[in-house]
Amino acid sequence: MTTAPVRVTVRGDQPYDVVIGRHLLGELPAMLGPDVRRVLVLAPAALGATAEAIRADLVEQGYEAIQAEVPDAEESKTAQVAAFCWQVLGQAGFTRSDAIVAVGGGATTDLGGFVAATWLRGIKVVQVPTTILAMVDAAVGGKTGINTAEGKNLVGAFHPPAGVLCDIDALETLPRWDFVAGLAEIVKCGFVHDARVLELVEAHASELTQGATHVPEDVLVELIERAVAWKAAVVAEDLKESGPREFLNYGHTFGHAIEHVERYQWRHGAAVSVGMVFVAELARLAGRLSDADVDRHRTVLEALGLPTTYRGDRWEQLLTAMRRDKKSRGDTLRFVVLDGLGRPSRLEGPDPTLLVAAYAEIAADAPAQGRRVSM
Repeated sequence: MTTAPVRVTVRGDQPYDVVIGRHLLGELPAMLGPDVRRVLVLAPAALGATAEAIRADLVEQGYEAIQAEVPDAEESKTAQVAAFCWQVLGQAGFTRSDAIVAVGGGATTDLGGFVAATWLRGIKVVQVPTTILAMVDAAVGGKTGINTAEGKNLVGAFHPPAGVLCDIDALETLPRWDFVAGLAEIVKCGFVHDARVLELVEAHASELTQGATHVPEDVLVELIERAVAWKAAVVAEDLKESGPREFLNYGHTFGHAIEHVERYQWRHGAAVSVGMVFVAELARLAGRLSDADVDRHRTVLEALGLPTTYRGDRWEQLLTAMRRDKKSRGDTLRFVVLDGLGRPSRLEGPDPTLLVAAYAEIAADAPAQGRRVSM
């Protein structure tokens, strides 16, 4: 039985709704609002048919809608692709009363949000995430950005969307490993905030590893809703990551370093999975997290088939990448850690010997697990 759409409101100076369900295209005009005349539908080639259906529907609703194709995944998050999008907007005469609809995974929603934030210093964007990672993370919260040769998301802006449409129909055609990798962000919510998430994942791990079509719809919707509701509450309190929003980055400092070292050939969720185990080990070595809680990190993630180890010969490269992380302050590394499940805190400037010891706990001779999820 199809469940009714669920609506989560992200409060703050510019409140907006995240709608989770099926067949949500009818929600789009209300999110765009009455003043928008022109809409750019931005999507990678693989989602061209979906983007065209959205564009055609908008035309039927009376909008001037055009479509632009961008590269897939992290290849779209470059200054060159952003410049292409600005060119399209300029040639089409987009004004401050017009909008972008970004359709795709987290890279596309990051790019679409950044282009919207920078065109005429800010126009509306509606995010239509098509992966579970984008639904629970990238599309919600207003953080936008592109990558540079020096690191991920180093150029960006805070620009809340006008709305987010999480249509779970899109997950049914998502490749299995894309779906599984995205679950890492949901598991993160379980460790940092919501024990119910861990219980659901543990109870349905075998179904979750098979992809969205094998998961009971009510379970899938509840997992997405709980992750989105947590992020919505944090973002409403701290849009610009000056306080508790930093806790959303659990596992990300080390995870982003893996992505950088691997030249973005690893999926984000796979890297964050290893990152969570790394900071769990770091917290244990610092006397802040129990052996049982660290073990639960591994058992939950491994039950989903997510990686928990990384090759042991990359420490200097990883350390260099972590020093560029947005959470670092000068030469001081900062990590989000746990003092217990559901009790996030910060660890600033840890002793280098602790970092090396934590790395030794997750080191493996070969990156087989991560590669399996990253291909």
